[in-house]
Amino acid sequence: MRRAACYHNATPIMSLLQVTVLAAIQGFTEFLPISSSAHLALAPWLLGWKDQGLAFDIALHLGTLAAVLVYFFRDWLQILAQGFGLRFGHDPELKRNPTMLWLLALGSLPIGVLGYIFKEHAETTLRSPFVIATMLIAVAILMAIAERASRRQKTIEHVNTFDALAIGLAQAIAIIPGTSRSGITITAGLARNLERAAAARFSFLLSTPAIAAAGAKAFYDLHKAGGVPPDMTVPFILGIFLSAISGLAAIGFLMRYLRHASLHVFIYYRIVFGIIVFALAILRSPAE
Repeated sequence: MRRAACYHNATPIMSLLQVTVLAAIQGFTEFLPISSSAHLALAPWLLGWKDQGLAFDIALHLGTLAAVLVYFFRDWLQILAQGFGLRFGHDPELKRNPTMLWLLALGSLPIGVLGYIFKEHAETTLRSPFVIATMLIAVAILMAIAERASRRQKTIEHVNTFDALAIGLAQAIAIIPGTSRSGITITAGLARNLERAAAARFSFLLSTPAIAAAGAKAFYDLHKAGGVPPDMTVPFILGIFLSAISGLAAIGFLMRYLRHASLHVFIYYRIVFGIIVFALAILRSPAE
């Protein structure tokens, strides 16, 4: 998220095309392991669009938060209930891991601490196309190593303190643009020998508090800057709706896909995309 003071007074009027394209990019790439920050940073640059402003950024994050909450609504009800000693829900794997709430809380600590410390760098110096391209390729290599080395023998019921910390630390690395929150956390889950679908499920559950906290902080910044500008009301509402719909589609697709397939298609995509970004960064300068 960016600082409100930088964008509120210069918020551009967005076209329906911009709203649709950026919301779809956010929804799909937030949950597929290909980096939403890379795609959202590069799409306006390549298409010649001005920065969409803080209000629309918040709309996109609210939409993806809505997507993950809706998809995992029953999981969260069961996790919350079991975390406080109540018997609720029917998922057998969650029943056999009643401390999941506290494991998710533990796993959320690293991004809370490191995100606070390195927030300014993530929003400024680290948004370089060269950094994005490097992370796209580097994480692809890590994904390939994890795919090859993982024994993939653990499900959600087997997630323990060390798994939560390892995956939580990986999530903190995702503050670097080009990393991909889902990509790096699923990779960490595989490194801890989780099954692919279990790694993705834990990744999405772990992302919920982080997305909610980032959205709340940015919403507070927007409130201090005067709220949603009048000419951004429609883009704001559409952005939430479209990013939520595309996010739900992405989560559903990836959860089904990883039950019977590997991450190789995403690995290849990241490498090719990273090379393209490097080439574009060399050939042209980002638009101001």
